[in-house]
Amino acid sequence: MARIAYDDRDAAAFLANRHLTDDGLAAWRAAVARHLRPLPGRRLLDLGAGTGSWARAFTAWFPGLEVVAVEPSAAMRARSVHRPVVAGDATHLPLTAGCTDAAWMSTMVHHVPDLGAAARELRRVVRPGGPLLIRSVFAGRYEGLTLVRYFPEAAAVLDTYPSVADVEAAFATAGFRTVALEPVAQTTAGSVREAAAALRRDAHTPLKLIGDEAYAAGVRRLRTAADTVPGPVVDTMDLLVLR
Repeated sequence: MARIAYDDRDAAAFLANRHLTDDGLAAWRAAVARHLRPLPGRRLLDLGAGTGSWARAFTAWFPGLEVVAVEPSAAMRARSVHRPVVAGDATHLPLTAGCTDAAWMSTMVHHVPDLGAAARELRRVVRPGGPLLIRSVFAGRYEGLTLVRYFPEAAAVLDTYPSVADVEAAFATAGFRTVALEPVAQTTAGSVREAAAALRRDAHTPLKLIGDEAYAAGVRRLRTAADTVPGPVVDTMDLLVLR
C-alpha cells in the first residue's frame, strides 16, 4: 500500500496545490527533453499520474507523443485533467509487454511498497533501451526543499523515503542502469506569501505524516516569512534516469 491513501480530500488538495505554473515546468521540460526522444507516435507511460498535470504537460510540449496515464487512486482519477487515465499501480500495470517507449514517475516512488516488483513490471512494459525518468525527493537529498526550511520535522519523514542507492539497487535486479542524476531547480511559487496562501497539508505527504503541533509551528514560520522573505520560491528536486 502507498504511505497514504488518497481520498477525495487529498485529491482535491493535490489538484489545487500541486500543479506547477509554466515557470515551474520550464526547467523540467528542458531536463526531460535531454533524456526522452519525444517523437510523434512514441508512447510514454505516466505512472502514478495523480490528477494528470504531467500527462497534460507532456502532450502540450511534445505534439504526437501518446501519454498513457496510470493511477491507483480512484479519487485522483476522477479529478484528472488528462484523459484517459486507467487504474493500476507500479506492481500491477494494466499494459501489454513492450507497449511503451519510456516511463515517467513523479513524486511517487516513495509510495511503492515493493521496488523490485515495480522494476520487473516496468522492465516488462518499457521497450528495451527506453528511459525511466524518476522525479523525486530522495532520502538525504532534500536540502533544496523550501518545505523543510519551514517544517524541519518533515526531514525525518523524507529520510524514510528510498535513497538514490535504494532505487538503483532495486531496478538493477531488472536490468536497469543509471545514466543520469540531475538536480532540477523549479519555481514552485511566485513568492513566499503566495506559497503560504496556497498551502494545503493534504497535498504533501511529509506534512500529513508530522504531528499537528509541528505542522502548526511550520505554518507560523511560513506566514512570518511571507512578510520578510523576497523573491520567488525555488525548490530543487532530483531527476534520476535509468535505462
